[in-house]
Amino acid sequence: MSSATGAGDGDGSAGAGGSAPTAASVANRLGNAPSFAEMWRELLPLGRDSRSGGYRRFAWGGADAECREWFREQVEGRGLAYEVDRNGNQWGWLGDPEAGDAVVTGSHLDSVPDGGAFDGPLGVVSALAALDELRDRGARFGRPLAVVNFGDEEGARFGLACVGSRLTAGQLGVEDAHRLTDADGVSLPRAMEAAGYDPDAIGADPERLARIGAFVELHVEQGRALDLSGDAVGIASAIWPHGRWRFDFRGEANHAGTTRLADRHDPMLSYAETVLAARREAELAGAVATFGKIAVEPNGVNAVPSLVRGWLDSRAADQATLDTVVTGIERAAREYAAAHGIDLDVVRESFTPVVEFDHALRDELGRILGRDTDLTVPVLGTGAGHDAGILSGRVPTAMLFVRNPTGVSHSPAESAGEDDCLAGVRALADVLEGLACR
Repeated sequence: MSSATGAGDGDGSAGAGGSAPTAASVANRLGNAPSFAEMWRELLPLGRDSRSGGYRRFAWGGADAECREWFREQVEGRGLAYEVDRNGNQWGWLGDPEAGDAVVTGSHLDSVPDGGAFDGPLGVVSALAALDELRDRGARFGRPLAVVNFGDEEGARFGLACVGSRLTAGQLGVEDAHRLTDADGVSLPRAMEAAGYDPDAIGADPERLARIGAFVELHVEQGRALDLSGDAVGIASAIWPHGRWRFDFRGEANHAGTTRLADRHDPMLSYAETVLAARREAELAGAVATFGKIAVEPNGVNAVPSLVRGWLDSRAADQATLDTVVTGIERAAREYAAAHGIDLDVVRESFTPVVEFDHALRDELGRILGRDTDLTVPVLGTGAGHDAGILSGRVPTAMLFVRNPTGVSHSPAESAGEDDCLAGVRALADVLEGLACR
């Protein structure tokens, strides 16, 4: 595999194949398509850290480029028309993209730091495998169908989740996107350019969204609801409102060995007390709140910090509860800061309101799976954000979840059984057939 795709792929064209492929032409190319298990084995080593066993597939880096090239090879090997849109999202099309009312499926291939193998990639591999399943069934499509790999979903490098889909949907402006930088000070435009893409082309893409009649994303469940109910596959009802807040505690740097405790203005104390307050507020409200990232200056073992910067992630089943939790955390943080002579700034860096997936599409998935399979398919909510949630305000979206026996996610311990994964592929194929073949 090569490590990057060229800038010429980002012009929005349907690829080198000329006219859009038909179902018959794709069927002729799919005879040697790799199976789900074969695709999974190919993808598994890309970006995997030998020490942690987790994945470091960060946007516009080397491992991300390998994953993107893998996706391109899978798409073109199936005879689909390959293209990269203005925001770096990758597409494989069956049928005429310009015809409109397309049924789209897919997810993402990037990861959080030391993340698991399933979060994102399961949806991409399952999308390709579902297309193969439909080929084997001899399905005939009445609507265009596409598989997509959205870029920078996790936000691990630039601190903002779902950058590719946010740009496409117009939820992230070009100027704001150009201001994004990673921990090394590399800006998003510089990273894209280094990877061979045009950062000046990014922005809202209403023409592309107008092509889509329905988007269905399959994802490993990030929780244990399906394990507890004993079901292999579920349908998403809604995504909890969630956001990220940055807390900057500013104190006074000093010598750790010579400064009396009474003379210190140590921001670490206020930060530590705020972490505990976040746990208390979340427990009281039945929500979740996590300080999972921290930056310290000057970051010396023998130095009292001058700055402690912590990032809060909080989510709740409804907006009022989330507001209560975050307000309570900030109130406590300001009280602790005042007690220690610390200045505090709180900045909301991102926010996604509650996402109710399209009820008609969600109910249609339930009817398709209830009618054509022997699966029991519960409907459940989730606290995790997804590209499907970002797109939901512009196109009808829905999600399928595959059972995660431990509920662990964003960790190398993330898992899903092979039988459950294959049940997810069959369920997705049934859904695509029910939507695209009518």
